[in-house]
Amino acid sequence: MGAVPATAACRDDQVEVRWPGGLARFSVEVADTEATRSRGLMFRESMPQSSGMLFVYDSPRRATFWMKNTLIPLDMIFADPAGRVTKVHANAKPQDVTTIDGGEGVKFVLEINGGLAARLGIPEGAELRHPAITDPAWPCAE
Repeated sequence: MGAVPATAACRDDQVEVRWPGGLARFSVEVADTEATRSRGLMFRESMPQSSGMLFVYDSPRRATFWMKNTLIPLDMIFADPAGRVTKVHANAKPQDVTTIDGGEGVKFVLEINGGLAARLGIPEGAELRHPAITDPAWPCAE
């Protein structure tokens, strides 16, 4: 996946990420209920390269994950209420039960294929754009 042109309208099924020198777009499933967040990407044997899952919480919190029952390596991109990336956890290992701590103040987590964040160069401080981000650092109308 390479750089893509920005669009003026956000879509529920896409997340855009921008950072100095880069822009990426991912087709996403949104996990915004307790049931969908609990299941996440468990039991999936593959995921298209430009796809992912966006976890949306009702309020900022300490976000922790584990990889039990997850069969593919994932990068976890943690973001604050404005969609600013606060942490990138690279290459979470399939079926590992070690806790992955995204820290405090997390409202969004974008999971993508393992290693992709590093290949694209997505850093802490990058900005996410999606309709669920109600007070965004990077507005949809921009």
